[in-house]
Amino acid sequence: MVDSFANSFDGLRFQHWQVEPREDGILVIGLDRAGESVNALAQNVLLELDAILERISLDPPKGVVIRSLKPSGFIAGADIREFREFDARGTTDDAIRRGQQVFQRLSQLRCPTVAAIHGFCMGGGTELSLACRYRVASNDPSTRIGLPEVKLGIYPGWGGSVRLPRLVGAPAAFDMMLTGRTLSASAARAIGLVDKVAEPAVLVDAAIELVKRGTQRPFKQRVTAWATNTWLARQILAPMLVKQVARKARKAHYPAPYSLIETWRRSSGSIQSRLSAERRSVVKLSATPTARNLIRVFFLQERLKGIGGKYSGPAIQHVHVIGAGVMGGDIAAWSAYKGFEVTLQDREQRFIDAALTRAQAFFTKKVKDDAKRPAVAARLKSDLAGDGIAEADLVIEAIIEQAQAKRDLYADVEPRMKADALLTSNTSSIPLTELSGHIARPMQFAGLHYFNPVALMPLVEIIHHDSMAAETQQRLAAFCKKLDKLPVPVAGTPGFLVNRVLFPYMLEAMTAYAEGIPGPAIDKAAVAFGMPMGPIELVDTVGLDVASGVGGELAPFLGLPIPAALQSPPEQGKRGKKDGQGVYRWENGKPQKPEMPANYKTPEDLQDRLILPLLNEAVACLHDGVVADAELLDAGVIFGTGFAPFRGGPIQYIRETGAEVLLARLKALQAAHGDRFAPRPGWGNEALLRGTASHAEGRP
Repeated sequence: MVDSFANSFDGLRFQHWQVEPREDGILVIGLDRAGESVNALAQNVLLELDAILERISLDPPKGVVIRSLKPSGFIAGADIREFREFDARGTTDDAIRRGQQVFQRLSQLRCPTVAAIHGFCMGGGTELSLACRYRVASNDPSTRIGLPEVKLGIYPGWGGSVRLPRLVGAPAAFDMMLTGRTLSASAARAIGLVDKVAEPAVLVDAAIELVKRGTQRPFKQRVTAWATNTWLARQILAPMLVKQVARKARKAHYPAPYSLIETWRRSSGSIQSRLSAERRSVVKLSATPTARNLIRVFFLQERLKGIGGKYSGPAIQHVHVIGAGVMGGDIAAWSAYKGFEVTLQDREQRFIDAALTRAQAFFTKKVKDDAKRPAVAARLKSDLAGDGIAEADLVIEAIIEQAQAKRDLYADVEPRMKADALLTSNTSSIPLTELSGHIARPMQFAGLHYFNPVALMPLVEIIHHDSMAAETQQRLAAFCKKLDKLPVPVAGTPGFLVNRVLFPYMLEAMTAYAEGIPGPAIDKAAVAFGMPMGPIELVDTVGLDVASGVGGELAPFLGLPIPAALQSPPEQGKRGKKDGQGVYRWENGKPQKPEMPANYKTPEDLQDRLILPLLNEAVACLHDGVVADAELLDAGVIFGTGFAPFRGGPIQYIRETGAEVLLARLKALQAAHGDRFAPRPGWGNEALLRGTASHAEGRP
């Protein structure tokens, strides 16, 4: 039998796959994509697999095990770079059809097949595993299984949306596909996606055992899988799923979840019929602006990740944070959670104690293993006297937003720092030229601006100035990467990138509110555009005190009037969400928005009043060189503000809508509401705004 297998592959050399016939008649097929650090199912990888499967189908072994030969993981999914090329060439249908055919061939082999999963198993990798008869996964924490295609504006198109519901039942399947969330090996085992969980060292042995002995899923899982996919169940469940999706995403903005549900609801018959319906739906979605922009955002994210991967010098290990308020305390807690030794300083112990209490609650939520939690918590230490300054590789200042207070602090701290340590400020708006004048080592000074809430917001602005060393930026970018944050380098001008773009939007919202337009109407207009929350709710979330401080710094620079509500700090206890009262009243972390009058008519230009100031300032930032190019601007604004990802970023939105169209609307607002809507410098750069500049295509 072994000789038969060996002979059938004799003389064949595959670029990406290794075929290993075993003495017991089982074939182990290993994927090791050539020239890449991770496995992805590019078309040439699929073609090779198809050739292997064709030979196996002619002379089936006793079983087949498919594994990865890369330590980084199983399969990351399809090669997204190729899919963007397919869209440009109009060959997406061919690519989807090919993947479906290869996986269907795998599913029809006349022998047991097992996917041995270790590390990440995403998208097409999960779809490949679903085409196998069984799946075994390692219990290593790095093992995560998911179908994240919805985040790219499509859904699983290589048979995943057909096979998964019928394997684990519709509720569990749609929970995975509609959210894009990933599962651990044990969670996948619990829903029936994985048949067995094993130690990494014996993963292939466990897969071979599964080939030999097989297994049967529990009766309840099998019944659920059948019952939730009957015609009647699909007609009942589909509207319920649509309602769930509608709470989080509009069909006009994100059509993929709705298309997924509808295709499943109406598809029946043979598996070929269901695969054809899946393919037609996914091909149609792939040509939508939403899918194209979300794929662009994927590459923007990859570019930011790459910024942090180019440094090989001394690593940052000890972080000292000065300022134990909400931002400073959360920066310290996140750093400790990600493995850094952290000391936290403030002027009074009570502030540190409050931050440590918040940190403990955070660790309890994030570190599920009770045995590991004490070690994480021990990395964060109270340091009232600031003894950690002398040991720190990085000092982060996160005190009040007053330039003189920060300068006074630096004068005290810098002489106590190690010679190669970095000093950074978490300032949200103060130009670095106002802070760096008396710094003894300006080459090692920078801004490191986090966003609130630190645990949820992925972006960190690395703010540079003329005297800063290039190595400082590289070292901070590497630090951000270890924090699982996305770094974006920005110039040290007022507001930097994110706040400079965001505050005209927030100021105009507060101006509209002062004019008597209800807060819920303002928020609704912004959410209708695609923003994750409305600007009034955002002001409350950021804090009226913070908004007032940053507005006071930025408004004069931007030439914008400050609304009355932000001209002075708010009353005590009325700062917004953190006090339970701001523009809105807050309960259990949620705003209690008043009902609008039934006959209220929202001004027709309200959405333009909110969004166009943001776009106007984005153009000015690009013109002023706040970031190096349009890609970085779009990435920074998306990941720093939540700007509607399906629109691809402010500059991408300008390109798609047309600069001339938006400029005319901006001038109409200027005529109706005043010179705060006057076009900012940069609208005349046609090469940039038409997408013909050097970075216009969003290369990773």
